Amino acid sequence: MAERLRRLLTPAIVLAALVGVGLLLRHEGPVAARALARADAVPPLLAALAANVGGLVLAVHAWRVLVPAPPGSAPGTPGPVRGLLAARIYFLGQLSKYLPGRVWGVVTHVTHGRAVGVPAAAMTSAYLLSLALTVLTGACVSLFAAPAVLPGQWFWLVLPVLGLLACLARPALATGPVVALARLARRTVEPPPDAAVRRAIALAVAAWLVSGLHLWFLAIALGAPAASSAGPAIGAFALATVVSSLAVVVPDGWGVRELTIAAALAAALPDGTAGTAAVASRVVCVVAELGSSAVVLALARARLGAPDTRTGAPGTRTDADSGPIPTPTATATPAPVPAPAPTPIGDSRVHP
Repeated sequence: MAERLRRLLTPAIVLAALVGVGLLLRHEGPVAARALARADAVPPLLAALAANVGGLVLAVHAWRVLVPAPPGSAPGTPGPVRGLLAARIYFLGQLSKYLPGRVWGVVTHVTHGRAVGVPAAAMTSAYLLSLALTVLTGACVSLFAAPAVLPGQWFWLVLPVLGLLACLARPALATGPVVALARLARRTVEPPPDAAVRRAIALAVAAWLVSGLHLWFLAIALGAPAASSAGPAIGAFALATVVSSLAVVVPDGWGVRELTIAAALAAALPDGTAGTAAVASRVVCVVAELGSSAVVLALARARLGAPDTRTGAPGTRTDADSGPIPTPTATATPAPVPAPAPTPIGDSRVHP
């Protein structure tokens, strides 16, 4: 049953993402295309795509380090979800955001985690902890936009920074609520080591900073001054993503994110172009996510698919966790040995 769900879940999520992207590009794509259809806008657009892909790669690692090692493993043993397998699970979870609600991301992680022997409770706790750290770090990075958005009234926003520093000093403040929820559900969850939580926080902050650069490149392409628009653009993207993630009913926060970005960039961009930057940001993010997901899923299907000698070198098969592993080679069946001739009674030789 679990295997059937896993096989059906992947195409369903991909199909939902393609439908959502088609609707998005149909209504909003031409607006951004007309605004950026200039030769001098090509380098910033390519840089925006590269920055968004780089942020996604960092986000994969930020989640991956929170997946615990199997029970009974030695301290410091890395979790079983690594490399291409981690990227496949993460990007499928990303595509599931095009469906209403947030339950599909959890279902995707749990279903594919079970396929490699990770208990459902462990995958769920890693997902929830990663989500909490992502929101917390995003709220901190959004402070870069505060001076432009809330001049003279933004000091109360330093509360997320204090919360982040507290979690760095005592990671149990971040893992404690997840463990408590697991206990309420009558599940036993081992929290990740403190070092893993601190590393996840650092990687999440880096992911926000790198991915936020894409909005800065778009702002430059639309005429914003480079020096004064960097902070507002990076902060606006983090703020808009965090706010839209709370709109669980709207698939991927459509409309909510664009309004937040437009409001945050209004002070940094010329009149009327902040909304265009928000739409262009959506299109760039969608293209980066779909392109990265397509590459990851294609590589995963080729290298991490069902065990098959066709996917590896002769005499090997692929495994979803450890990659190519040797398979037993067929040995030639020995020719039948003819039965020995009868021996005289009293013969002392030992027969096989």
